[in-house]
Amino acid sequence: MTPTLHSERLEFRPYRSQDEEAFVTLLRDEEVRRWMGQDEVPEDDLRKAFRMILTDIYPQGLFDVWGLWHEGRYIGHAEAKKTGNVDGHELITALAPAYWGKGLGSEVIRVLLRHARDNLGLNEVYGMVGAENTASLAMAERLGFHHVRDVIGDDGSVTKMLVISTAT
Repeated sequence: MTPTLHSERLEFRPYRSQDEEAFVTLLRDEEVRRWMGQDEVPEDDLRKAFRMILTDIYPQGLFDVWGLWHEGRYIGHAEAKKTGNVDGHELITALAPAYWGKGLGSEVIRVLLRHARDNLGLNEVYGMVGAENTASLAMAERLGFHHVRDVIGDDGSVTKMLVISTAT
């Protein structure tokens, strides 16, 4: 079961049915999609994905996924799940643009690292960051992530695969 986690400023809370609009709004945001390397997805598909979190992912314990809350407001999304790119777990995060540049991204990653170590028993985790996302790459470097390899998409886009020890 996905636990509720906390940091100094954030609450990582498993999604509830009433969070659907916030989730859909975040993942339909053009800037968020751009930096996540996601194409535009029809709203109905996002709603289906959200409902799958509640009906499949949580009940089956497939992986951990949270809504991120700051001062009672939904500000983003986070996941810790097995990745198909390597034999390991990937950390996935998305913050609403209004919360970029405030140190919250680093705070999210630190909590996820602690969770991966303490609750999942992982020694390392991965992250995937678009080569053009210089702000996220700089944050990852400050946190101690190391470049593993470049992954080239079908469209020629480059995503940096990064790894970090959970002992950091």
